[in-house]
Amino acid sequence: MIWTKKNWTWLLLLAVPLSIYGALFWGSFPLPATAVHQALWDMVTQNAETQALIIVRDIRLSRIILAFCTGAALAVSGAVFQGLLRNPLADPFTLGISSGAACAAAVVLGLGLACPLPLAALVGALLAMALVLFLAHLAGGFSRTSLVLGGIVVSTFLGAIIALIKALNEESVTSIVFWIMGSFQGRGFAHLGLMLPYLGLGLCIILVFSRELDLLTVDADHAALVGVNVGQSRVALLLGAGLLTAAAVSVSGIIGFIGLVVPHLIRLIQGPSTRPLIFYSALVGGTLLLWSDVLARTILPQGAELPVGVVTALFGGPVFCLILAKKHTHD
Repeated sequence: MIWTKKNWTWLLLLAVPLSIYGALFWGSFPLPATAVHQALWDMVTQNAETQALIIVRDIRLSRIILAFCTGAALAVSGAVFQGLLRNPLADPFTLGISSGAACAAAVVLGLGLACPLPLAALVGALLAMALVLFLAHLAGGFSRTSLVLGGIVVSTFLGAIIALIKALNEESVTSIVFWIMGSFQGRGFAHLGLMLPYLGLGLCIILVFSRELDLLTVDADHAALVGVNVGQSRVALLLGAGLLTAAAVSVSGIIGFIGLVVPHLIRLIQGPSTRPLIFYSALVGGTLLLWSDVLARTILPQGAELPVGVVTALFGGPVFCLILAKKHTHD
């Protein structure tokens, strides 16, 4: 059988609901298949609350959907950053957005502030993105070089603040490190509600400027010749991808390799065209992070969990090496 783009589309569209359904059967608390099915039926018919219903709906399903949305956001933003910066090693955290979220989270954890951690991380990520754009503007424009350099400056400065907080408040080190490594432990529908508006807005901006991204990926000078406002398009696409990254990081912490590996994998399958790349990246990134989280919450005994960022790093590194090797053989 010859695998065409249509075959891959149907396979991925089928894999998403099957993955969401299959992941409901995995968890630290043992539930037989009949209990899971009964809980799903009770959820649809709005029957009385049961222990199984609370576990399936409020713990597992909410976490599964949140993991899928986070993975989709990271993969799509990684695809945009790689195309916009024309850098195959760019990922959602290249421009210091993750550092902003981590710094805000470290301040809340280190100082014991009453501010909700996801909200603080979201604000920190958005402020870091705004600071990068401001520094790039001061450097004379929104060129690829000025954006990357601005991201390096912001990341370095915020990293120093995080290190200072950990040094001055040793009691908060464990909490800060665990958050930075990424996890969906204790997350639920409330966190999903926090991220969805920014996720939707970011996707809309990226789709509106998808044609400009195709042209900028090839060459900025050529894009300007055909009427593209290069500076405006770059800022809009950065805002779109930045909103996706901020939304993801605010609810999960820092999860690496999804935004780096998935776009490369999709380009091998369907090519660099932006809209198909965004669509496939969202499906694959979401499904991949969903199952990574299942592994993170079930691999250890007695209900202990691994940070999901550790899981994605363990398989993401070797997979990226295989992708590079395959690209080298094609070249």
